[in-house]
Amino acid sequence: MIELIIAFGAGLISFLSPCVLPLIPGYISYISGNSINELIEKKSVNLLPIFFFTLGFSLVFVTFGAASTFLGQILLKNSYELRIAAGLIIIILSLHIIGIINIKFLNYEKRLQTNLNKTFLSSILIGMAFAFGWTPCIGPILGSILVLAATENSLSEGILLLSFYSLGLAIPFILSGYLIQKFLIFSKNFKKNVKIVSKIGGIILLITGILIITNHLQMLGYYLLNVFPFLQKFG
Repeated sequence: MIELIIAFGAGLISFLSPCVLPLIPGYISYISGNSINELIEKKSVNLLPIFFFTLGFSLVFVTFGAASTFLGQILLKNSYELRIAAGLIIIILSLHIIGIINIKFLNYEKRLQTNLNKTFLSSILIGMAFAFGWTPCIGPILGSILVLAATENSLSEGILLLSFYSLGLAIPFILSGYLIQKFLIFSKNFKKNVKIVSKIGGIILLITGILIITNHLQMLGYYLLNVFPFLQKFG
């Protein structure tokens, strides 16, 4: 349960990250076929292309999660070493997100341009290109969740983990299209807080990495269920 909450929160933080949030209006404009000025005049846009866009990047993320868990299953006989390595990798990535260290290759940004016609299929393909090509902010956070997926006990758990990560990124994306005028105001006012949110996300991942190394992550989930018993319905 705690892993799913962390994954969903990581997806939300990815959405609020410095190289995603400012670009959301541009993506919605391109996917919906409306200019920014037209978006400002509209209360909402056609959500179907946006939904298929989120489906595109979700397919890629879930596939990554399945592959990570599959690799983890191969290394299961060395589960202790895998857990320690996973925790250390998450800690390193979290320190990069917080800004304590700088891993240069994680700052590399690859934007994939496309001239596809605006169809539902093209929206899925653009979403897949987003998943493959936008790495500076999403990369360290997504990488931490993929490492966490590698420690899961079954393929289905890894798929579920990345599904929750994708939901954390997809739900606010779809809501942004549905409430486009309010989102444009929110995005403008929120820019000053983007770095703070990234650092908070990094701190959460740092704590997660420490808990994995010390084998206390599941214990945290146990306490969380005691504090918020309604979460047992989703456990």
